[in-house]
Amino acid sequence: MCLRAIIKHDFPGHWTAVVDKIGYYLQSQSSGSWLGSLLCLYQLVKTYEYKKSEEREPLIAAMQVFLPRIQQQIIQLLPDPSHYSVLLQKQILKIFYALVQYALPLQLVNNQTMMHWMEIFRTIIDRIVPPETLQIDEDDRPELVWWKCKKWALHIVSRLFERYGSPGNVTKEYIEFSEFFLKTYAVGIQQVLLKILNQYRQKEYVAPRVLQQTLNYLNQGVIHSITWKQMKPHIQNICEDVIFTVMCYKDEDEELWQEDPYEYIRMKFDVFEDYASPTTAAQNLLYTAAKKRKEVLPKMMSFCYQILTEPNFDPRKKDGALHVIGSLADILLKKSIFKDQMELMLQNHVFPLFLSNLGYLRARSCWVLHSFSTLKFHNELNLRNAVELTKKSLIEDKEMPVKVEAAIALQSLICNQEQAKEYVKPHVRPVMQELLHIVRETENDDVTNVIQKMICEYSQEVATFAVDMTQHLAEIFGKVLHSDEYEEVEDKTVMAMGILHTIDTILTVVEDHKEITQQLECICLRIIGLVLQKHVIEFYEEILSLAYSLTCQMISPQMWQLLGILFEVFQQDCFEYFADMMPLLHNYVTIDTVTLLSNPKHLEIIYTMCRKVLTGDAGEDAECHAAKLLEVIVLQCKGRGIDQCIPLFVEVVLERLTRGVKTSELRTMCLQVAIAALYYNPDLLLHTLERLHFPHNPGPITAQFINQWMNDTDCFLGHHDRKMCIIGLSILLELQNRPPAVDAVAGQIVPSILFLFLGLKQVCTTRQLTDQRDHSKEEKADAEDNEEIPSDEEDTNETSQAMQENNEGRDEEEEEEDDDWDEDVLEETALEGFSTPLDVEDSVDEYQFFTQALLNVQQRDAAWYHLLTAPLSEEQKKALQEIYTLAEHRRNAAETKKIEQGAFTFENKGILSAFNFGTVSNNN
Repeated sequence: MCLRAIIKHDFPGHWTAVVDKIGYYLQSQSSGSWLGSLLCLYQLVKTYEYKKSEEREPLIAAMQVFLPRIQQQIIQLLPDPSHYSVLLQKQILKIFYALVQYALPLQLVNNQTMMHWMEIFRTIIDRIVPPETLQIDEDDRPELVWWKCKKWALHIVSRLFERYGSPGNVTKEYIEFSEFFLKTYAVGIQQVLLKILNQYRQKEYVAPRVLQQTLNYLNQGVIHSITWKQMKPHIQNICEDVIFTVMCYKDEDEELWQEDPYEYIRMKFDVFEDYASPTTAAQNLLYTAAKKRKEVLPKMMSFCYQILTEPNFDPRKKDGALHVIGSLADILLKKSIFKDQMELMLQNHVFPLFLSNLGYLRARSCWVLHSFSTLKFHNELNLRNAVELTKKSLIEDKEMPVKVEAAIALQSLICNQEQAKEYVKPHVRPVMQELLHIVRETENDDVTNVIQKMICEYSQEVATFAVDMTQHLAEIFGKVLHSDEYEEVEDKTVMAMGILHTIDTILTVVEDHKEITQQLECICLRIIGLVLQKHVIEFYEEILSLAYSLTCQMISPQMWQLLGILFEVFQQDCFEYFADMMPLLHNYVTIDTVTLLSNPKHLEIIYTMCRKVLTGDAGEDAECHAAKLLEVIVLQCKGRGIDQCIPLFVEVVLERLTRGVKTSELRTMCLQVAIAALYYNPDLLLHTLERLHFPHNPGPITAQFINQWMNDTDCFLGHHDRKMCIIGLSILLELQNRPPAVDAVAGQIVPSILFLFLGLKQVCTTRQLTDQRDHSKEEKADAEDNEEIPSDEEDTNETSQAMQENNEGRDEEEEEEDDDWDEDVLEETALEGFSTPLDVEDSVDEYQFFTQALLNVQQRDAAWYHLLTAPLSEEQKKALQEIYTLAEHRRNAAETKKIEQGAFTFENKGILSAFNFGTVSNNN
C-alpha cells in the first residue's frame, strides 16, 4: 500500500526512475529479486487500473517495455512446477489482469502477442495441480498457489471473453478484436474448461473459484453458436452433474448452519460472497442456457420433476431441485407450457416442506415462494396457504435462517399479490415485532429493507405502534454504533444506514399524526445526537434526512435548538455536507418563517453558512445550493421586513460572480438572488447595486449586473428559474427611474422574455415525449428479455452481425439522446425541488405579470414602449400575441376558480383588447 501511494502521487512526475528500477531487477540473474520487482510493477499497473484510456499513457509507455519481458519470463517459468515458480507466474497473471480489466490496450495486446498470451493461459488452466496437494485439508486448498495461479488465468480468459471477445456485446473499438477472439481462442479455451467440469463430475477436487470462473466463461459461450456447438453435446451432463450438484445443500452448509447460523445468514446474503460463489455462477449459466437455448429448459425441468416425485427422496437433492426451479422462475412464468403447472408444483412439492424437520428445506420452501411471488394463483386457497405458511415460519420457526427467508418471502408476496396484503393486515403488529427481533439478532440489511417496505404497505396499521417500533430500531442502531467491531465490518454500516432509512420511512408514514410525530422526535433527536457526538460522518446524510422529516409540518423548539448544533458541525466539517443540510435549512426558512424572523440569530446562522460556502472552496454544487437558499429567503420574506439583509445577500452572490465561475448553473443562481431582490424591492436593489464596488471593477456594478443578466437569459432552465427571470425582466422594463444600463439593453428585454416563454412551453412537450420514450424503452426491454436464440446452428458471422447491428443501433440511439439538448435543458433543475412562494398554485402568474407590465408601459411611456418592441420580428410579434392570448385565458380560468370558491372577481379585464402591438399577420 505504501508503494502504491508513492507511485500514485509521484509517478510519472517526480519518480520516473521507478520504471528503470523495476526493469533492472526484472533482468537480474538472481530470481530472488524477481518477486519484489513484479510486486512493484503490479502496484504501478494497479494505480492506472480504473483510469480512462487517455489517462493511461504513462502506463502504456512503461508496459511497452515490461509486457514482452514478463511474457518471456512466464514462458521460461512454465515448465517449473515449484512453489516459487508458480508464485511468480501468479503475480505476472495478476499484472496482466489489472492491465486489461477495464480497458484493453490494443497497441500492446495485438493479435500476434495475444496468441502467445492465450497459449500461456491455456497451459496454466490445463496443467495438473501436484497430486501431493491432496494431502492438504480441503478447506485450505483454495489458498495453494497452484490453484490461485489457475484461478487468475481463468479470471483473465473469462474477462477477455466477456468484455472484449463477444461480438455484439462490445464497444466499437473492440469489434475487430472480438471477432478474432471468438474465432481463434473461444473454442480452444472452452475445450480445456470442459475438462475441468468433467473432473468435477468425476468427484475430483476443483477449487471453488476455479469452478466459478469456468462456469462464468461457459455462460458467455452459450450465446455464440461456435462455442454452443461444442458445448451442446455436454450441456445436459453439465446441468445435471455440475450445476445441479453445486446448487444442492452441502456438508459445509450444514456445518455452518449448525455451528453459526448467523454467519450462515451473512454468507447467504452477502453480495460479495455471491460474486465469488460457484453457486451464483451455476445459477447464471443455467438461467442463460434455459433462456437462450430451447432444449435446455424442458430437459432440466423433467430432471427436477423426477427428483421431486421420488418416494424415497434424498432431501439435499430435493433442495437442489427446488433451487433450480426457483432460479428459473422468471423464465417459467413466461412460458405457457410451464406457468400453469407452477401453482400445482407449489401445492404438491413446496407447501408440504414447511412441515419438514430439516431447517434448510423449510428455508428453501420460503425462498421458492419468494421466487414465484408474481405467480397468478387460480385457486385463492393456495395463495392463502402460501401466505399463512410463510407468516407462520416467520413468527414461529425456531431457526433464524428460516425466519430470514420467510421475512423476505412474505414481503415479496405482499408486494406482488393484492389479496396477500389483506391476509396479513390483521397480523401486522406481530409480523413487525418479529422482523425487528430478527434485525436485532442478525443485523441483516435485507430484513431492514423488508421492514421499510412493510411500513409503506401498512402505513395506517404501523402508525398505531410507530413509537414502540422506532424505539426498538433506535436501540438496535445504538447497539450497532457502540459495538467494538463496528468500524471494521462494512455490513454493520449498511445495516445501520438501513435502520435510519426505516425510521425516516416511519416519520413519513405518520406525518399527519402530530402527537405521534412529537414522540418520535425525542427518539430521533437522541439518534442524531449520538451520531454527531461520535462524529460518525458516514451517517450525516441520513440524520439530516431525519431532521428534515421532523420539520416538514412544524418546527418544535427542540428542532430550532438543533439548528445551532448543526451550525457547529458545519464549522468543523464545513462545506462537505451543506448540500445534505439544504432540505432541512429550506424547512427552517419556509415552514416556520415567523420563528425564523423572531430571533435574529436564526437568520444570521443560515446566512453565515451560505456566505462561507460562497466565499470558500466548497465547489460549485454546494455554492449553487447556498445561492438557492438565499433566493428562497428573499422570496419567502417579501413584505416581512428583512430590508437590512438584502444588501448582504446581493453583495455575497455578485462578489462570487467576479471570480471564475465554471458552470452556467452557478452563474444564473447568483443572478437569481439579485433578481429575487429586485422582486422584493426594486429601489432597494438598485440602491444596493449603486453602492457596491468590487476590487478590479471600478465604479458601481449596476451595468455589469444588467449586462451579465441579459447575456445569460438563455441559461435559465426549468420552470421556476425561467419564471423568476421573466418576472425580473418584467419589473426591469416597467421601472420608471431606470438606470442607463437598462436603456442600453432595451432591444434585448422583450426578445429574451419571449425566449423564456418558449422554454416554458417546451418543458411540457419534452416531458410528454420523455414519458412516451420511456414507455417505448420498457416495451423494447421486455421484448429483448423474452428473446430466445432461434437456432443452434446459425452462422457465427450472421449472429454476431445481427447482435452488432442491434448494439450499434442502441449506441446511435443513446448518442441521439445525448445530442438531444432540448431534453437536458428543459427538464426541471435539481434545485427547483426547493420551493418558494412563487411556486405554489395560486402564486403570481408569469404570463399575466409580464403582459400587465408591458401594458402599463404602453399606457404610460410610449417612447420607451417603442424602444422595447421595435426590434421584434414578425415571428416574435406573433409569439407575443400568443402569450397575450394565453395570459387572458389563464386570467379567466383563475377568475372562474375564485368565483366557484365564492371569492371576488377580477376588476382588470380585457387586457388583450387594450393591447396594441402593431401590425401582425392574422393567420394563427
